[in-house]
Amino acid sequence: MIKVDQIEIPLSKNKLALLLIGSTAFVLAGIWFITNPKSLSTEYNHKSPELVFAFGVASILFFGLCAFLILRKMFDNKPGLIINDSGINDNSSGTSVGFIPWKDIEAVRKSVVVNQSMIMVVVNNPEEYINKQTRLITKKAMQINYKSFGSPIFISANGLKCDFNELYDSINSRFHTQNAKK
Repeated sequence: MIKVDQIEIPLSKNKLALLLIGSTAFVLAGIWFITNPKSLSTEYNHKSPELVFAFGVASILFFGLCAFLILRKMFDNKPGLIINDSGINDNSSGTSVGFIPWKDIEAVRKSVVVNQSMIMVVVNNPEEYINKQTRLITKKAMQINYKSFGSPIFISANGLKCDFNELYDSINSRFHTQNAKK
């Protein structure tokens, strides 16, 4: 039997807890916005109360969803990311894609999305990855990523027990090793 050399990167419960606190703070700010739109609109830059209310609703919806996904991830005991000779098994976030075989990967690139360092995994069959998603949120996020950045798959170190450069180096070096075998 051939032993597969693999890297397992666990989820960081501490990082996830901090992300949950941040998301909750934005939900609370959103509640404040929708309960006090008139006073906030006159106090800050004379914006319309409707605009303040809309920002509040958007904040509650977006960061409430983030908080829900982070909370689910906090109770997940599977590794956040597995890198081996077969490919990458991504379980790093609430919108993870699962297994990505090396044969599907064309490139691994560093990317910055909204001031956040991410690893963009460029695949030769992006529509397949989008279409196999059963959760609407994940599917929509992947469609937006693909349309905006050219790849539906992004991996972040935000919820993992490693830093961004360590994550990138691990994925990129294994990608080049596997690519040389082709």
